[in-house]
Amino acid sequence: MEPIGPNVVDAAQGLWSRIALFFEIMILPQRLYQLAAVIGLILLSWLLGRGAVRLWDSWLHRRDNWPKWRLRLGVLIGRRLGLLIFVALAWAVVLVMREATWPSRSALIALAASIATAWLVIFFLVRLIANRFLRRITSWLAWIWVTLLLLGLTEPAGDFLDSIAITVGELRLSALTVLKALVVTGLMIGGARALSRLISGRLARNEDISPTMRVLTTKLLQIALFSLALVVGLKAAGFDLTGLAVFSGAVGVGLGFGLQKVVSNLVSGVIILLDKSVKPGDVISLGDTFGWIEELGARYVSVVTRDGKEYLIPNEDLVTGQVVNWSHTNSFVRLDLKFGASYDDDPHKVSAVAIAAVKTVKRVLTHRQAVCWVTGFGDSSIDYVLRFWIDDAAGGLTNVRGQVYLALWDAFKEQGITIPFPQREVRVVNASLPIHMGDPRPDGTESDRDH
Repeated sequence: MEPIGPNVVDAAQGLWSRIALFFEIMILPQRLYQLAAVIGLILLSWLLGRGAVRLWDSWLHRRDNWPKWRLRLGVLIGRRLGLLIFVALAWAVVLVMREATWPSRSALIALAASIATAWLVIFFLVRLIANRFLRRITSWLAWIWVTLLLLGLTEPAGDFLDSIAITVGELRLSALTVLKALVVTGLMIGGARALSRLISGRLARNEDISPTMRVLTTKLLQIALFSLALVVGLKAAGFDLTGLAVFSGAVGVGLGFGLQKVVSNLVSGVIILLDKSVKPGDVISLGDTFGWIEELGARYVSVVTRDGKEYLIPNEDLVTGQVVNWSHTNSFVRLDLKFGASYDDDPHKVSAVAIAAVKTVKRVLTHRQAVCWVTGFGDSSIDYVLRFWIDDAAGGLTNVRGQVYLALWDAFKEQGITIPFPQREVRVVNASLPIHMGDPRPDGTESDRDH
C-alpha cells in the first residue's frame, strides 16, 4: 500500500498556492471596485428577490389550468428567483462596461456572472434525477467542478486528489480515479435509465406486442443497458475489469449457497413472461388471495385486491403452485348461485322467474344464456342452482352475487314464491297425566320428594 507522503504534501501546497494567487489577483487595487460591484449586485438581487418571490407565487397560484410539468417548472423558478435576478443584472453590467471601457475592467464581474449562470443551469438539469439524495450529491459535485473549472483550479485540484492513493499489487486506486468512476458511471446509469424509460413508453403504446412481451422486453433491455453502463463507466474511469472474473466466481458461489430463493424467483419470473401464463391486468386467485395483477416484477408479482391491499407474491409460487387465472384465454367467468324454494311453488315457474331476474342485473351477460336447475329435494325446500356469466371479474364477485340475490328476492316477492327456512315442532306426549312427586316434569326437572 502506498503511504501518504511527500507527494500528497506537495500537491496540497500546489493547490493552496494557486488559490492564494487567485485571491491576491482578485484584491488588487484596480479590481476592488469590481469586487464591490459584485457584492452590491448580490445584495440588490437578494432584496429584489424577496419581493419578487411573493409576486411570483401569487401569480403562479392563479394558473390552475396549467399542466403539472409547467407548474413544477414555475415552482423551481421561484426557488432560484434571486439567483436569476443576479445573473440578469450581472450580465447587464458586464455588457454596459464592455461597451464603455476595456473588457479587463469587468473581468471579475463576468467571472461571477459565469459561475452563477453555471450553478443555475446545473440546478435545473439535476431535476431530471428522481432520487433526492442522488440529486443532491450530483448538484454539489457539479457545482464544485464547474467552480474550479471557471477559476482555473481543476489541474491542481486533480493533482491533489490523484496524490491520495493506495496501491495493492499492480492496482493503484486514487481518490481522483474513484471520483471519476462515480461520476462517469452515474452519468452512464442515468442515461441508461432515461433511455430505458423512453423505449418502455414506446413499447407500452405498441398494441401489436402482447403485454407479457412488453414486460419481458423492458426487463431484458434494462438489464442490458444498466450492465453496459456499469462496464463502460468503470472502463472509462480507468479500472481494470479483468478482476471481475474472480468477482463473478465469488458471486456464483454466493448464488449457489445463499441466494437460492432469489435466483429461483428470478428464473420463475422469466418463465412466467415466456409462457404467458399470467400478464398485467389478469384476474387471478391464489389461495385466499383474489385480485388482478398490477405489475410483473423481476422477483415478485404485484396483485391488488378489491379492498385495496397489494400482495407481493413470489414468482416461484405462481410457477409451482396452483393458480386460478380467471382471464387467461378470455374474460368470461361463470358464477353459481344456490338457493331454495318451497315445495308449494312450481319448480318450472321458480326457474323461469330466477332466469328473468338475473337478466336485470347490469353486469350479467345477456348474450350468454343463464340457466337454473333443480339440484335436489331438501328437508325444507327444493334446492336450485342459478348459473350466469360475467366478463369483468376485476370488478369483484361478491358484489355481483349480492346484486343477483337482491334481484331474486324482489322477483320472488312479486311472484309470491316462498323461500322456506327449517322449522321444528315440539310435541309433549301424555301431557294430561298427573305429575307425581319425584317424577320428571315435562321440562326435564324433577319434582320435590317428601322426606
